[in-house]
Amino acid sequence: MWLLRAVLLLLVLPSHGQDTATEKPGVLLPLPKGVCTGWMAGIPGHPGHNGTPGRDGRDGTPGEKGEKGDAGLVGPKGDTGETGVTGVEGPRGFPGVQGRKGEPGENAYVYRSAFSVGLEAQVTVPNVPIRFTKIFYNQQNHYDGTTGKFHCNIPGLYYFSYHITVYLKDVKVSLYKNDKAVLFTFDQYQDKNVDQASGSVLLHLEIGDQIWLQVYEDGKYAGVYADNVNDSTFTGFLLYHDTN
Repeated sequence: MWLLRAVLLLLVLPSHGQDTATEKPGVLLPLPKGVCTGWMAGIPGHPGHNGTPGRDGRDGTPGEKGEKGDAGLVGPKGDTGETGVTGVEGPRGFPGVQGRKGEPGENAYVYRSAFSVGLEAQVTVPNVPIRFTKIFYNQQNHYDGTTGKFHCNIPGLYYFSYHITVYLKDVKVSLYKNDKAVLFTFDQYQDKNVDQASGSVLLHLEIGDQIWLQVYEDGKYAGVYADNVNDSTFTGFLLYHDTN
């Protein structure tokens, strides 16, 4: 920078010398602006401030495709989408292969309780159990012919029925459960005629319950009859047992 200023001074001074020869004598001309009187270069100035940044250049050409990056972390599970439309039913498949024969199961236990008995003679005593001593069926021995009572050994639902031949007197008979009458039957005797009376009922029994028939009130209603051609019967059996 200093050398450049010295060169410029050398080029400017001769031209000023020529101009002074033509001027009038005795006139002092001023020095040109910017020229040192001693022809000495000044001290270099400080560097100027940086200029304003220029405008952005044009976009460069796209570079080559980079390598594939590592897989990112698995994101959270999304919400369940709506159920799609049911598709058309497909064709029926072929029958499968028959499976192996299963193991034999345990034999199911069959609960049995039943009796059917008949009268062998006319009843004459009221208010006591009628003893049906003609046994038609009593394989489980749940009916006691000595007392005329059925004893429950299997809890469940039972069906009881009786069919009475009425002769010589009116009949009032009732079916008892544990000393309580639950069914009543009355039949009026027709003179010189054999009549019939009957009744039936469903009862739930527990183990130890007792069932029997007896004539109620006094002896004038003890017309329950039986002989070799007329029967009076009493029957009962288990329909189904309790499962609990």
